[in-house]
Amino acid sequence: MQRVKRYESRGVSSSKEDVHAVVDKIDKGLFPGAFCKITEDFLTGDSGKCNVIHSDGSGTKSVLAYLHYKETGDPSAFRGIAQDSIVMNIDDLLCCGITDRIIISSTINRNAKSIPSDVLRELIEGTESFLRELRGLGLNIISGGGETADVGDLTPTVLVDSCAVAVAKRNTIIDNNNIVPGLAIVGLSSSGKAHYENFENSGIGSNGLTSARHDLLSSYYLDKYPETVDANMLKDLAYCGPHRLNDLLEGSSLTIKEALLSPTRTYFPIISKIIKTHPGLIKGLVHCSGGGQTKCLRFGKKVHYVKDNLLHIPPVFQEIKKCSGSRWEEMFGVFNMGHRMEVFCEQQESKDVIEIAGEFGVQAKVIGYTERIPKGDKNNLSIDYDGKEFQYEAP
Repeated sequence: MQRVKRYESRGVSSSKEDVHAVVDKIDKGLFPGAFCKITEDFLTGDSGKCNVIHSDGSGTKSVLAYLHYKETGDPSAFRGIAQDSIVMNIDDLLCCGITDRIIISSTINRNAKSIPSDVLRELIEGTESFLRELRGLGLNIISGGGETADVGDLTPTVLVDSCAVAVAKRNTIIDNNNIVPGLAIVGLSSSGKAHYENFENSGIGSNGLTSARHDLLSSYYLDKYPETVDANMLKDLAYCGPHRLNDLLEGSSLTIKEALLSPTRTYFPIISKIIKTHPGLIKGLVHCSGGGQTKCLRFGKKVHYVKDNLLHIPPVFQEIKKCSGSRWEEMFGVFNMGHRMEVFCEQQESKDVIEIAGEFGVQAKVIGYTERIPKGDKNNLSIDYDGKEFQYEAP
């Protein structure tokens, strides 16, 4: 298999192997196979409960909001960045079965000369507005405050991160150690317009945006906004695409800007209803975030993941591939490529997942299955697409 090259050469890692080389040796908590680390209930001392705490953020997607702001003077795009940061946390918690009583805290690290008060206002008000939306969807979530730090020596623009914490009953936890051979994999689309969204979503989410930005946008942005580029990056990898933000995305009604800034979709309404109406149906959940379609390799034991019936790949990913010349195997290892949540269930129950997703306006289908690995101990993955098969192995 060709390893991810273009993404890594920009100083970012989809698999974070260097991080996992350290953290995988640390205590894995009560449910070592779960999507997030889960500890004993240190907060209340209840032996029947557990604590889940998780940190994530919008990553370099905030740079796109910055570019839009500098070009137009309009700070409103930062509201979507606030949503990105929150969803990247709550949907990871969702993969552990957490569907209630979440406290979230946000951290904004900014260069005050680049990110003035009107941007801060959009980020803070955007956070509160999205939390209200989530409560309207049935998620009991509140803000635990946050921090705004002026760190111009560390960042020339802005970083938006969040930390979420919840207390849950141990017997409600979804443990991905239950991903075993013989299950169906149902993919939930990352694009389109869910009934609980007020916009068409490109499906980009919040992963791979470093490559998406540089591969799609032109050198105009390198020349005008050099502060948005890592000084260590090779110049031929920086803003090497053909587009400006307001160009139309081929095959879509969206502009390049709208596609790249599409706020990350939450799957909370769908997963929450499945859990409530079909207890025990979900054997495992994988949020296809860092690592894209290869994220599943970190879960289950001695599992061969076969993805041979993928959802249609949205235009934004098609355009990234065309502009960058990246191979399909790299694209699948960086981006979600059309579905950002995977539900693992018995074959006969997959129709229930698809039906519930459809009730919320989200396309879903069986995109593959699990089987026993033919040899060895490491999980592996086969992706069949466009008449070719791409092979991946767990680190």
